[in-house]
Amino acid sequence: MARTARQVLDEATRELAPEAGANRLVPLIAAGDAPVAAVAAFALEQHHVIASDARSFLHLAERAALLRQPAVAAFFDHLARDESRALACLGPLATACGLDEEAVREHEPRAGCQAYPAYAAWLALGAEPVDVVVALCANFAAWGDYCATVGRALREHYGFDDEACGFFDLFAAPDPEGAERALAAVGTGLVDGRLTERLARRYGRLLQDYELMFWATLAAC
Repeated sequence: MARTARQVLDEATRELAPEAGANRLVPLIAAGDAPVAAVAAFALEQHHVIASDARSFLHLAERAALLRQPAVAAFFDHLARDESRALACLGPLATACGLDEEAVREHEPRAGCQAYPAYAAWLALGAEPVDVVVALCANFAAWGDYCATVGRALREHYGFDDEACGFFDLFAAPDPEGAERALAAVGTGLVDGRLTERLARRYGRLLQDYELMFWATLAAC
């Protein structure tokens, strides 16, 4: 029996899920034990991550369109729009952490925090776009859980308001449109034979590792 897009995405998400306790920082924030400086560092680094990822997703959308894969292009267009929304949410988070525009502008990014977007840019340049869809969806599941946990903890332990937590709420919320676009994209890849699951999972595994590196680097701040 032919595999479905749902099976491909569900299996990749399950198999690539990080082990319990692999994230060094989120449990500390959840318990209220992480310093505000770590959250501030998150906000500073995310200004660079989000800007880079938005460009990567737009490039992937352009490549998919050139390959005549409109469903794949639509998925990445959707992600790029979400990154624009996320960037707008970083201002209130930075302000709640005591950061001003100069601090954001003058921040020098850490290599451990920027490995993820650097690899995403590498994928945008040369990977088969539909393979990247699978890799990103597997990673987004863990990322969404992290954001949900941090958003709750910042309200409970750090006194942040809803506006300050808007960045985390954005990624923690269900994204039915994105899910539909992902299924359509992967379905197209299965039909036209462009999807290579072995490579998609390799990309997903590395994205998950770079994601954990991001949090570990912040934990060491």
